[in-house]
Amino acid sequence: MATRFLGDTAVLTGRTMRHVTRSLDTVITTTITPVAMMLMFVYVFGGAIDTGTVSYVSYLLPGILLITIASGVSYTAFRLFTDIQGGIFERFNSMPIARSGVLWAHVLTSLTASMISLVLIVGVALLMGFRSGAGVPAWLAVAGILILFTLAMTWIAVIPGLTAKTVDGASAFAYPLIFLPFISSAFVPTDTMPGPVRAFAEHQPVTSIVNTIRDLFTEQPVGTDIWTALAWCVGVLIVAYVFANISYRRRIS
Repeated sequence: MATRFLGDTAVLTGRTMRHVTRSLDTVITTTITPVAMMLMFVYVFGGAIDTGTVSYVSYLLPGILLITIASGVSYTAFRLFTDIQGGIFERFNSMPIARSGVLWAHVLTSLTASMISLVLIVGVALLMGFRSGAGVPAWLAVAGILILFTLAMTWIAVIPGLTAKTVDGASAFAYPLIFLPFISSAFVPTDTMPGPVRAFAEHQPVTSIVNTIRDLFTEQPVGTDIWTALAWCVGVLIVAYVFANISYRRRIS
């Protein structure tokens, strides 16, 4: 059974990856917007924001990486929705393939596309002056957190992709996810915010994830933020995975 699942998932992932390579504008689009935001914040607003000894591009980068992921997963919902509307799910259901492989193919494609976009973003940040003395373990930890975050966001994207009534509804869920880093420590220190906004910013998931990645890049002790970040990522991933599979079973029943 496991061999069949892996084989079917690999074949289906190849199919969805071909869709991405035939429309590279999706990767370009999810990269251009975060790059434009990074350019604007660094060169327009950066001089007015005090981030201590850390350059603003280095301070900003973790939040931009999360926005890149949130932008990219909206295409997962879009691709799922178009597959459903095109009747491909009914065709898959009539074939002797692992049912869960259909969803995992979209998730793995989303993960691959997001990783490509993240590498491009880091490349642009390096051109803008981002520097990090972090060693290989720290970079691997950053990669692990970003992969977990991407998986969590992608499984959230699967739910509207399966349940939305229109293509706009399938991808609109990403807007709150993209907006969330703006009310966090991603762009400015939370201690500059008014009381209620600061309380929300300090206790929402993006802040702990951003703080952890920033500390890893700057070789600072991560403290308890890393455990909070991992708890958020794993918790959201589990809940989203369960509800996505419930939605999938209802859709194909």
